[in-house]
Amino acid sequence: YDGHSDLHVGITNSKGVVYHYDQEGVHRDGSGWEQCISVPLLQPDMWELLQQWDGLLQEFSFEEAWLPHRYEEQQHNCYTFALAFVNRVRQGRGREPLSKAQFTESFLLPHTREASRYLTLHQQLAHRDFYIVPLAEHEHE
Repeated sequence: YDGHSDLHVGITNSKGVVYHYDQEGVHRDGSGWEQCISVPLLQPDMWELLQQWDGLLQEFSFEEAWLPHRYEEQQHNCYTFALAFVNRVRQGRGREPLSKAQFTESFLLPHTREASRYLTLHQQLAHRDFYIVPLAEHEHE
Protein backbone atom coordinates (compact mmCIF):
# COMPACT_ATOMS: atom_id res chain seq x y z
CA TYR A 1 0.00 0.00 0.00
CA ASP A 2 1.38 3.37 -1.02
CA GLY A 3 -0.90 5.65 0.99
CA HIS A 4 -2.45 7.22 -2.09
CA SER A 5 -5.42 4.99 -2.81
CA ASP A 6 -8.54 4.01 -0.90
CA LEU A 7 -8.46 1.04 1.41
CA HIS A 8 -11.09 -1.69 1.35
CA VAL A 9 -12.84 -2.26 4.70
CA GLY A 10 -14.56 -5.28 6.18
CA ILE A 11 -15.80 -6.68 9.49
CA THR A 12 -14.87 -10.15 10.71
CA ASN A 13 -16.96 -12.65 12.55
CA SER A 14 -15.50 -14.63 15.45
CA LYS A 15 -14.08 -17.25 13.08
CA GLY A 16 -12.15 -14.73 10.99
CA VAL A 17 -14.53 -14.63 8.03
CA VAL A 18 -14.49 -11.10 6.59
CA TYR A 19 -17.80 -9.56 5.55
CA HIS A 20 -17.29 -6.73 3.07
CA TYR A 21 -19.38 -4.80 0.60
CA ASP A 22 -18.72 -3.70 -2.97
CA GLN A 23 -20.55 -3.25 -6.28
CA GLU A 24 -21.35 -6.99 -6.28
CA GLY A 25 -22.96 -6.89 -2.83
CA VAL A 26 -21.78 -8.44 0.44
CA HIS A 27 -18.97 -10.98 0.32
CA ARG A 28 -17.92 -13.40 3.02
CA ASP A 29 -14.26 -14.39 2.66
CA GLY A 30 -12.31 -16.81 4.79
CA SER A 31 -9.05 -15.87 3.07
CA GLY A 32 -7.53 -13.10 1.02
CA TRP A 33 -7.23 -10.60 3.87
CA GLU A 34 -3.88 -11.80 5.20
CA GLN A 35 -2.24 -8.42 4.57
CA CYS A 36 -4.90 -6.33 6.29
CA ILE A 37 -4.72 -4.03 9.28
CA SER A 38 -6.80 -5.49 12.08
CA VAL A 39 -8.66 -2.94 14.19
CA PRO A 40 -10.16 -4.38 17.38
CA LEU A 41 -13.69 -3.10 17.95
CA LEU A 42 -14.55 -5.03 21.12
CA GLN A 43 -12.98 -4.77 24.53
CA PRO A 44 -12.08 -8.02 26.35
CA ASP A 45 -14.86 -7.44 28.89
CA MET A 46 -17.56 -7.48 26.18
CA TRP A 47 -18.14 -11.24 26.42
CA GLU A 48 -21.92 -10.92 26.05
CA LEU A 49 -21.62 -8.93 22.81
CA LEU A 50 -18.98 -11.31 21.47
CA GLN A 51 -21.49 -14.16 21.85
CA GLN A 52 -24.00 -12.27 19.67
CA TRP A 53 -21.53 -10.81 17.16
CA ASP A 54 -21.73 -13.49 14.47
CA GLY A 55 -25.53 -13.53 14.40
CA LEU A 56 -25.72 -9.74 14.32
CA LEU A 57 -23.22 -9.54 11.47
CA GLN A 58 -24.90 -12.30 9.48
CA GLU A 59 -28.33 -10.72 9.87
CA PHE A 60 -27.02 -7.23 9.05
CA SER A 61 -25.27 -8.45 5.89
CA PHE A 62 -28.55 -9.70 4.40
CA GLU A 63 -30.38 -6.39 4.73
CA GLU A 64 -31.72 -4.72 1.60
CA ALA A 65 -29.38 -1.75 2.07
CA TRP A 66 -26.45 -3.93 1.02
CA LEU A 67 -27.81 -5.23 -2.27
CA PRO A 68 -25.46 -4.74 -5.23
CA HIS A 69 -27.58 -2.11 -7.02
CA ARG A 70 -27.42 0.14 -3.94
CA TYR A 71 -23.63 0.40 -4.06
CA GLU A 72 -22.30 3.87 -4.82
CA GLU A 73 -18.54 4.36 -4.83
CA GLN A 74 -18.45 7.60 -2.81
CA GLN A 75 -21.54 7.48 -0.59
CA HIS A 76 -22.62 3.86 -0.06
CA ASN A 77 -19.57 1.62 -0.03
CA CYS A 78 -17.49 -0.74 2.11
CA TYR A 79 -16.79 1.99 4.66
CA THR A 80 -20.50 2.79 4.92
CA PHE A 81 -21.16 -0.93 5.49
CA ALA A 82 -18.61 -1.20 8.30
CA LEU A 83 -19.64 2.03 9.99
CA ALA A 84 -23.35 1.16 9.76
CA PHE A 85 -22.68 -2.19 11.43
CA VAL A 86 -20.63 -0.59 14.20
CA ASN A 87 -23.37 1.96 14.77
CA ARG A 88 -26.04 -0.76 14.82
CA VAL A 89 -24.11 -2.54 17.56
CA ARG A 90 -23.60 0.75 19.45
CA GLN A 91 -27.31 1.52 19.16
CA GLY A 92 -28.16 -1.90 20.59
CA ARG A 93 -26.00 -1.05 23.60
CA GLY A 94 -27.65 2.35 24.09
CA ARG A 95 -24.72 4.34 22.74
CA GLU A 96 -24.69 7.24 20.31
CA PRO A 97 -23.74 6.54 16.68
CA LEU A 98 -20.33 7.58 15.43
CA SER A 99 -19.87 9.90 12.47
CA LYS A 100 -17.44 8.92 9.72
CA ALA A 101 -14.96 11.42 11.15
CA GLN A 102 -15.29 10.09 14.71
CA PHE A 103 -14.95 6.47 13.58
CA THR A 104 -11.92 7.30 11.46
CA GLU A 105 -10.22 9.30 14.21
CA SER A 106 -10.97 6.89 17.06
CA PHE A 107 -10.55 3.50 15.41
CA LEU A 108 -8.77 3.69 12.08
CA LEU A 109 -6.14 6.42 12.18
CA PRO A 110 -4.21 5.11 15.21
CA HIS A 111 -3.81 1.70 13.55
CA THR A 112 -3.05 3.00 10.07
CA ARG A 113 -0.42 5.39 11.47
CA GLU A 114 1.24 2.51 13.30
CA ALA A 115 1.14 0.33 10.18
CA SER A 116 2.56 3.17 8.09
CA ARG A 117 5.51 3.58 10.46
CA TYR A 118 6.16 -0.17 10.36
CA LEU A 119 5.93 -0.32 6.55
CA THR A 120 8.26 2.66 6.16
CA LEU A 121 10.83 1.04 8.46
CA HIS A 122 10.46 -2.30 6.65
CA GLN A 123 11.00 -0.64 3.25
CA GLN A 124 14.09 1.19 4.49
CA LEU A 125 15.57 -1.99 5.93
CA ALA A 126 14.73 -4.01 2.83
CA HIS A 127 16.60 -1.60 0.54
CA ARG A 128 19.76 -1.35 2.60
CA ASP A 129 22.30 -3.84 3.87
CA PHE A 130 21.59 -4.33 7.55
CA TYR A 131 22.62 -7.04 9.91
CA ILE A 132 20.90 -7.20 13.29
CA VAL A 133 22.95 -8.65 16.11
CA PRO A 134 21.30 -9.79 19.35
CA LEU A 135 22.59 -8.10 22.49
CA ALA A 136 24.84 -10.10 24.75
CA GLU A 137 23.14 -11.27 27.99
CA HIS A 138 24.90 -8.70 30.20
CA GLU A 139 23.83 -5.85 27.88
CA HIS A 140 20.12 -6.61 28.41
CA GLU A 141 20.29 -5.21 31.93
